[in-house]
Amino acid sequence: MSDFPDALKNHMDNEGRLIEWPSKKSLQAVLLVYLAGKFETGRLYKEREVNELLKQWHTFGDHALLRRELFEAGYINREKDGSAYWATPLTKMIE
Repeated sequence: MSDFPDALKNHMDNEGRLIEWPSKKSLQAVLLVYLAGKFETGRLYKEREVNELLKQWHTFGDHALLRRELFEAGYINREKDGSAYWATPLTKMIE
């Protein structure tokens, strides 16, 4: 069993992977904090690496949605050309 938040129990499988994108904004916020915790601060990721990491934590096949939501919420940042991504300091402040 994984360490996913209880609020997400109905949206996760037993391995802690998201099986659907929650419709409630409050659950989306909890989910984004959970996913942001999967990134190491101080490490640069290529887009391919971000996609691979996110693929490990969901089952519905839309890692681009998750990447975009993490970016728009400020949990990950990127170079303008998309060549590098990284976890923001905000990620560690919330954990």
